[in-house]
Amino acid sequence: MTNKAYQRVYTQLEAITKATVSLRAAGVSNDELARVAGRLAQVVKIKGEIVTLQVFEGTEGIPTNAEVTFFGEAPALTVGEALSGRFFNAYGEPIDGGAPIEGERRYIGGPSVNPYKRKQPSQLIPTGIAGIDLNNTLVSGQKIPFFADPDQPYNKVMAEVALRADVDKIILGGMGLSNDDYLYFKQTFESAGASDKIICFINTTDQPPVERLLVPDMALAAAEYFAVDKNEKVLVLLTDMTLYADALSIVSNRMDQIPSKDSMPGSLYSDLAKIYEKAVQLPAGGSITIIAVTTLNDGDITHAIPDNTGYITEGQLFLRHDTDTGKVIIDPFRSLSRLKQLVIGKQTREDHSQVMNTAVRLYSDAAGAKTKLENGFDLSDYDRRCLDYAKEYSNRLLAIDVNIPIEKMLDTAWELFAKYFTKGETAIKQALIDKYWPIKE
Repeated sequence: MTNKAYQRVYTQLEAITKATVSLRAAGVSNDELARVAGRLAQVVKIKGEIVTLQVFEGTEGIPTNAEVTFFGEAPALTVGEALSGRFFNAYGEPIDGGAPIEGERRYIGGPSVNPYKRKQPSQLIPTGIAGIDLNNTLVSGQKIPFFADPDQPYNKVMAEVALRADVDKIILGGMGLSNDDYLYFKQTFESAGASDKIICFINTTDQPPVERLLVPDMALAAAEYFAVDKNEKVLVLLTDMTLYADALSIVSNRMDQIPSKDSMPGSLYSDLAKIYEKAVQLPAGGSITIIAVTTLNDGDITHAIPDNTGYITEGQLFLRHDTDTGKVIIDPFRSLSRLKQLVIGKQTREDHSQVMNTAVRLYSDAAGAKTKLENGFDLSDYDRRCLDYAKEYSNRLLAIDVNIPIEKMLDTAWELFAKYFTKGETAIKQALIDKYWPIKE
């Protein structure tokens, strides 16, 4: 928002509909933000002197003499190195008690990078979380969501990814955060001494839901500054995209738009793609990688929000509560990174691909053994070993609290293979077995 000295105030409305108001105003630009009787609005039409504003929260109760205050510009962010380590609201204003940012004003929500200017993602982003690095390796320039139930600790996982990821800048876009979650992020980043590389844009539950619509674009405007202008590796964390989509639904319903699947607007795919397609690997070395939480309603993966998300992104990371260990794990069956093959075995150890595939195959055999057990069938010796292996595999490699380097993950997997199986049962190439199979003391 601009300084109040430059804001224009009007108090006479010409017309009011369910979702818009019209008035005579001068010097107003398309997409400019305003407040109508204290409610956030945006210019959607200018015809001569008549300006029409979409009021995001609806116009019910707004009188014809309501005060309309124009912000003086479309949504914009002041960018500069001073963004680092700061917390902002949905308008890009500091909420941490620090000084306002000085620098260049840039409009948010612009187009994504021209495909001609893009480079194929090829740089590994290690997170220290084995369920990601071992089985679903992240690549710079990738866009991938966390699918999770609302009661799972997805914000804790996001904070841990932020602290562990080997990148230059972490930008958090928090939408509909509880005050506890907001304070958790703030205290976690400060206590880890990582404030200098983390930038946060926060909308909390006690703030208007429609302000969430600004948060991803604010976060990505900051990301583009550091990736494009400074050639830095930037990781953008967005939580929760379901609450973002719910805000889209509120606005579209106010505008009397006919809803599509699950009461979502028909533009949902385009609205989400506009955000996710900002992920990019640039030829000069800068990159924007996006990880975004999408909470599931009763685990419904077919709901419009995760369904559309799956079409746009390059896989997903699926959080699941593991009943055998009592821990939250990254489910190896329902998680997928479509770009992992670009880095595994190239920027990681030569045995990565075979270890990953073998570990998941044996885990799948354990799932089969568990089904046999539940249905009253006798278990073979191999079945019992698979079940024991699965429990330790979940505990030592799939659990989200595991924080080890990739080589340690691979060594741990080899240790589990040797503990529970013969060399032949792993079906790994002999050359790799000869090189990496643990030698018993």
